Amino acid sequence: MTARPQQEFTDKVAIVTGAGSGIGRAAARAFADAGARVLGVGRRRHALKETAADHSAIGVHPADLRDPEAPQQIIDDAIDRWGRVDVLVSNAGVMRMMPLPQTTAEGIEDVFSLNVTAPSLLASAALPHLRRTGGTIVNVSSTFGHRPLPQAAHYAASKAAIEQLTRSWALELASDEIRINAVAPGPTESEALAAAGLPAADVEAVKRDEAARIPLGRRGEPEEVAAWILHLADPAAAWITGQVLTVDGGLDLT
Repeated sequence: MTARPQQEFTDKVAIVTGAGSGIGRAAARAFADAGARVLGVGRRRHALKETAADHSAIGVHPADLRDPEAPQQIIDDAIDRWGRVDVLVSNAGVMRMMPLPQTTAEGIEDVFSLNVTAPSLLASAALPHLRRTGGTIVNVSSTFGHRPLPQAAHYAASKAAIEQLTRSWALELASDEIRINAVAPGPTESEALAAAGLPAADVEAVKRDEAARIPLGRRGEPEEVAAWILHLADPAAAWITGQVLTVDGGLDLT
Protein backbone atom coordinates (compact mmCIF):
# COMPACT_ATOMS: atom_id res chain seq x y z
CA MET A 1 0.00 0.00 0.00
CA THR A 2 1.10 3.59 -0.49
CA ALA A 3 0.79 6.69 1.64
CA ARG A 4 -2.58 8.40 1.52
CA PRO A 5 -2.72 11.76 -0.27
CA GLN A 6 -4.47 13.63 2.54
CA GLN A 7 -2.43 16.22 4.41
CA GLU A 8 -2.36 14.47 7.80
CA PHE A 9 0.91 16.16 8.79
CA THR A 10 0.31 19.77 7.80
CA ASP A 11 2.40 22.08 10.04
CA LYS A 12 4.16 19.06 11.57
CA VAL A 13 7.93 18.52 11.53
CA ALA A 14 9.43 15.08 10.98
CA ILE A 15 13.05 13.98 11.26
CA VAL A 16 13.96 10.90 9.24
CA THR A 17 17.38 9.25 9.56
CA GLY A 18 18.88 7.12 6.85
CA ALA A 19 17.00 9.32 4.39
CA GLY A 20 19.49 8.95 1.55
CA SER A 21 18.04 5.71 0.17
CA GLY A 22 15.56 2.89 0.62
CA ILE A 23 12.97 3.06 3.37
CA GLY A 24 14.33 6.34 4.74
CA ARG A 25 14.08 8.08 1.36
CA ALA A 26 10.56 6.74 0.83
CA ALA A 27 9.50 7.84 4.32
CA ALA A 28 10.94 11.36 3.95
CA ARG A 29 9.11 11.86 0.66
CA ALA A 30 5.88 10.37 2.02
CA PHE A 31 5.87 12.73 5.03
CA ALA A 32 6.52 15.68 2.72
CA ASP A 33 3.68 14.59 0.43
CA ALA A 34 1.42 14.40 3.50
CA GLY A 35 2.14 18.02 4.41
CA ALA A 36 5.08 17.76 6.83
CA ARG A 37 8.32 19.65 6.81
CA VAL A 38 11.04 17.02 6.86
CA LEU A 39 14.68 16.98 7.92
CA GLY A 40 16.37 14.16 6.05
CA VAL A 41 19.49 12.90 7.80
CA GLY A 42 22.23 10.72 6.34
CA ARG A 43 25.95 10.49 5.73
CA ARG A 44 25.89 11.22 1.98
CA ARG A 45 24.95 14.77 1.05
CA HIS A 46 24.46 13.91 -2.62
CA ALA A 47 22.06 11.08 -1.75
CA LEU A 48 20.06 13.37 0.54
CA LYS A 49 19.82 15.96 -2.23
CA GLU A 50 18.42 13.24 -4.50
CA THR A 51 15.83 12.46 -1.84
CA ALA A 52 14.89 16.13 -1.59
CA ALA A 53 14.71 16.70 -5.36
CA ASP A 54 11.28 18.05 -6.30
CA HIS A 55 10.30 18.07 -2.62
CA SER A 56 10.71 21.63 -1.34
CA ALA A 57 9.52 20.62 2.13
CA ILE A 58 12.55 18.36 2.67
CA GLY A 59 15.68 19.88 4.19
CA VAL A 60 18.91 17.91 4.34
CA HIS A 61 21.31 17.39 7.22
CA PRO A 62 24.44 15.35 6.41
CA ALA A 63 25.73 13.65 9.55
CA ASP A 64 27.36 10.51 10.83
CA LEU A 65 25.12 9.40 13.66
CA ARG A 66 28.05 7.65 15.29
CA ASP A 67 29.40 11.10 16.18
CA PRO A 68 28.30 11.70 19.79
CA GLU A 69 27.52 15.33 18.98
CA ALA A 70 25.37 14.52 15.94
CA PRO A 71 22.05 13.83 17.73
CA GLN A 72 21.87 17.23 19.41
CA GLN A 73 23.03 18.97 16.23
CA ILE A 74 20.24 17.29 14.26
CA ILE A 75 17.57 18.34 16.73
CA ASP A 76 18.97 21.87 16.91
CA ASP A 77 18.87 22.10 13.11
CA ALA A 78 15.19 21.13 13.00
CA ILE A 79 14.35 23.62 15.75
CA ASP A 80 16.33 26.41 14.05
CA ARG A 81 14.49 25.78 10.77
CA TRP A 82 10.95 25.17 11.97
CA GLY A 83 10.74 25.61 15.74
CA ARG A 84 9.37 22.19 16.63
CA VAL A 85 9.74 18.41 16.33
CA ASP A 86 6.64 16.24 16.04
CA VAL A 87 7.91 12.96 14.58
CA LEU A 88 11.23 11.16 14.85
CA VAL A 89 11.83 8.23 12.52
CA SER A 90 14.97 6.31 13.48
CA ASN A 91 15.66 4.35 10.33
CA ALA A 92 19.44 4.60 9.87
CA GLY A 93 21.21 1.31 10.45
CA VAL A 94 23.92 -0.99 9.27
CA MET A 95 23.68 -4.63 8.23
CA ARG A 96 26.94 -6.51 8.78
CA MET A 97 27.62 -10.15 8.04
CA MET A 98 29.68 -11.42 10.99
CA PRO A 99 29.82 -15.18 11.59
CA LEU A 100 30.84 -16.07 15.12
CA PRO A 101 34.41 -17.17 14.23
CA GLN A 102 34.99 -13.75 12.63
CA THR A 103 33.37 -11.72 15.40
CA THR A 104 35.43 -8.79 16.69
CA ALA A 105 34.89 -6.10 19.29
CA GLU A 106 35.20 -3.50 16.53
CA GLY A 107 32.54 -5.25 14.46
CA ILE A 108 30.11 -5.46 17.35
CA GLU A 109 30.68 -1.80 18.22
CA ASP A 110 30.14 -0.81 14.59
CA VAL A 111 26.72 -2.46 14.50
CA PHE A 112 25.49 -1.38 17.91
CA SER A 113 26.78 2.21 17.72
CA LEU A 114 24.57 2.97 14.72
CA ASN A 115 21.68 0.57 15.30
CA VAL A 116 21.20 1.06 19.05
CA THR A 117 23.30 3.86 20.56
CA ALA A 118 22.57 6.49 17.89
CA PRO A 119 18.77 6.19 17.95
CA SER A 120 18.86 6.21 21.75
CA LEU A 121 20.83 9.46 21.89
CA LEU A 122 18.69 11.02 19.16
CA ALA A 123 15.49 10.13 21.02
CA SER A 124 16.94 11.64 24.19
CA ALA A 125 17.87 14.87 22.39
CA ALA A 126 14.41 15.09 20.81
CA LEU A 127 12.52 14.39 24.03
CA PRO A 128 12.04 17.96 25.33
CA HIS A 129 10.53 18.98 21.99
CA LEU A 130 8.38 15.86 21.66
CA ARG A 131 6.99 16.61 25.13
CA ARG A 132 5.91 20.05 23.92
CA THR A 133 4.18 18.73 20.80
CA GLY A 134 2.86 15.42 22.13
CA GLY A 135 5.01 13.86 19.46
CA THR A 136 5.87 10.36 18.42
CA ILE A 137 8.84 8.14 17.59
CA VAL A 138 8.79 5.38 15.00
CA ASN A 139 11.79 3.07 15.16
CA VAL A 140 12.73 0.81 12.27
CA SER A 141 13.54 -2.73 13.39
CA SER A 142 13.57 -5.82 11.16
CA THR A 143 11.87 -9.17 10.89
CA PHE A 144 15.19 -10.41 12.21
CA GLY A 145 14.67 -8.47 15.42
CA HIS A 146 12.55 -11.46 16.45
CA ARG A 147 13.84 -14.20 14.11
CA PRO A 148 17.29 -15.80 14.17
CA LEU A 149 19.74 -14.70 11.49
CA PRO A 150 22.75 -17.02 11.18
CA GLN A 151 25.96 -15.32 10.04
CA ALA A 152 24.63 -11.92 11.15
CA ALA A 153 23.60 -12.56 14.75
CA HIS A 154 24.75 -9.18 16.03
CA TYR A 155 22.64 -7.35 13.48
CA ALA A 156 19.64 -9.40 14.64
CA ALA A 157 20.52 -8.69 18.27
CA SER A 158 20.72 -4.96 17.59
CA LYS A 159 17.24 -5.01 16.09
CA ALA A 160 15.94 -7.03 19.03
CA ALA A 161 17.32 -4.28 21.23
CA ILE A 162 15.41 -1.66 19.21
CA GLU A 163 12.18 -3.59 19.73
CA GLN A 164 12.70 -3.76 23.48
CA LEU A 165 13.63 -0.07 23.61
CA THR A 166 10.41 0.68 21.76
CA ARG A 167 8.30 -1.16 24.33
CA SER A 168 10.19 0.24 27.33
CA TRP A 169 10.14 3.84 26.11
CA ALA A 170 6.43 3.53 25.34
CA LEU A 171 5.74 2.79 29.01
CA GLU A 172 8.25 5.34 30.24
CA LEU A 173 6.85 8.19 28.15
CA ALA A 174 3.14 7.38 28.15
CA SER A 175 2.46 9.92 30.87
CA ASP A 176 3.95 12.57 28.55
CA GLU A 177 1.53 11.46 25.81
CA ILE A 178 4.49 10.53 23.60
CA ARG A 179 3.87 7.41 21.56
CA ILE A 180 6.69 5.02 20.59
CA ASN A 181 6.15 2.32 17.98
CA ALA A 182 8.26 0.39 15.49
CA VAL A 183 7.98 -1.23 12.11
CA ALA A 184 9.83 -4.47 11.44
CA PRO A 185 10.34 -4.79 7.68
CA GLY A 186 11.21 -8.02 6.00
CA PRO A 187 13.61 -8.14 3.05
CA THR A 188 13.07 -4.84 1.24
CA GLU A 189 14.68 -3.40 -1.87
CA SER A 190 17.54 -1.21 -0.65
CA GLU A 191 21.31 -0.87 -0.69
CA ALA A 192 21.72 -2.81 2.57
CA LEU A 193 23.08 -6.07 1.12
CA ALA A 194 25.64 -4.33 -1.05
CA ALA A 195 26.58 -2.06 1.86
CA ALA A 196 27.16 -5.18 3.97
CA GLY A 197 29.99 -6.08 1.62
CA LEU A 198 28.40 -8.84 -0.43
CA PRO A 199 29.51 -9.16 -4.07
CA ALA A 200 26.86 -8.33 -6.68
CA ALA A 201 26.33 -11.98 -7.63
CA ASP A 202 25.81 -12.92 -3.98
CA VAL A 203 23.38 -10.04 -3.51
CA GLU A 204 21.24 -11.32 -6.37
CA ALA A 205 21.37 -14.87 -5.00
CA VAL A 206 20.27 -13.68 -1.56
CA LYS A 207 17.42 -11.70 -3.10
CA ARG A 208 16.18 -14.74 -5.03
CA ASP A 209 16.37 -16.93 -1.94
CA GLU A 210 14.53 -14.36 0.18
CA ALA A 211 11.77 -13.94 -2.39
CA ALA A 212 11.31 -17.70 -2.56
CA ARG A 213 10.87 -17.90 1.24
CA ILE A 214 8.36 -15.03 1.51
CA PRO A 215 4.76 -16.33 1.33
CA LEU A 216 3.67 -13.40 -0.87
CA GLY A 217 6.46 -14.33 -3.26
CA ARG A 218 8.52 -11.17 -3.44
CA ARG A 219 10.69 -8.70 -1.56
CA GLY A 220 9.08 -5.51 -0.32
CA GLU A 221 9.28 -2.04 -1.80
CA PRO A 222 10.44 0.87 0.40
CA GLU A 223 7.20 2.76 -0.18
CA GLU A 224 5.20 -0.14 1.28
CA VAL A 225 7.11 0.12 4.56
CA ALA A 226 7.05 3.92 4.54
CA ALA A 227 3.25 3.85 4.36
CA TRP A 228 3.10 2.05 7.70
CA ILE A 229 5.62 4.42 9.25
CA LEU A 230 3.23 7.23 8.38
CA HIS A 231 0.24 5.33 9.74
CA LEU A 232 1.96 4.77 13.09
CA ALA A 233 2.99 8.44 13.27
CA ASP A 234 -0.45 9.69 12.24
CA PRO A 235 -2.38 11.52 15.00
CA ALA A 236 -5.27 9.21 14.11
CA ALA A 237 -3.23 6.39 15.70
CA ALA A 238 -3.34 8.17 19.06
CA TRP A 239 -4.22 5.00 21.01
CA ILE A 240 -1.38 2.87 19.66
CA THR A 241 1.93 2.73 21.50
CA GLY A 242 4.58 0.15 22.32
CA GLN A 243 3.81 -1.93 19.23
CA VAL A 244 6.14 -3.56 16.72
CA LEU A 245 4.37 -3.95 13.38
CA THR A 246 5.89 -6.60 11.11
CA VAL A 247 5.71 -5.72 7.40
CA ASP A 248 7.30 -8.66 5.63
CA GLY A 249 4.97 -10.35 3.16
CA GLY A 250 4.26 -13.14 5.66
CA LEU A 251 7.88 -14.19 6.25
CA ASP A 252 7.35 -14.10 10.01
CA LEU A 253 4.74 -16.86 9.64
CA THR A 254 7.20 -19.38 8.25
